[in-house]
Amino acid sequence: MSLNIPTLITLFRIALIPFFVLVFYLPFQWAPLVCALIFISAAVTDWFDGFLARRWKQTTQFGAFLDPVADKVMVVIALVLIDEYFHSWWITLPVSTMIAREIIISSLREWMAEIGKRSSVAVSWVGKIKTAMQMLALFALLWRPDHLVEGAGITALYISVVLTFWSMLQYLHTSRSDWWKRESK
Repeated sequence: MSLNIPTLITLFRIALIPFFVLVFYLPFQWAPLVCALIFISAAVTDWFDGFLARRWKQTTQFGAFLDPVADKVMVVIALVLIDEYFHSWWITLPVSTMIAREIIISSLREWMAEIGKRSSVAVSWVGKIKTAMQMLALFALLWRPDHLVEGAGITALYISVVLTFWSMLQYLHTSRSDWWKRESK
């Protein structure tokens, strides 16, 4: 396996995870901002490594596997950290919903790939908007400099939950005909 620049960027994103968690727990006034900046840097590299891989025609199977893993791990850890920080049902409910959706859709994609229908569950525009809204929410809730940003983050979190359900239902609807065909054999 040869490593190209897009894959190295993805590996860098994974390497940021322990620093991201460590900074979250530091007892300094600047820690929430630095934590949020590490998170948003990882989010930008998620877009950037994919862009470079396509632009330079350096897509690889390893990169296609690693990129969504790095994305999901960073997002799930951020969700768990904000859930721990707020320690309230009105944050736990959307956080657990989003984590459950990630597991369901990842499993669905794996199953669809096994039956040769991976393209049936390609990322939709709703999924892309959901991801952007989720990144905005997580950035604001990790940073939380004041009640205004915190309120905007919580609002964005709930908007992303609605989009989470919408995109999940789209994926399940798209794959249902393949599932029914397979099960009726």
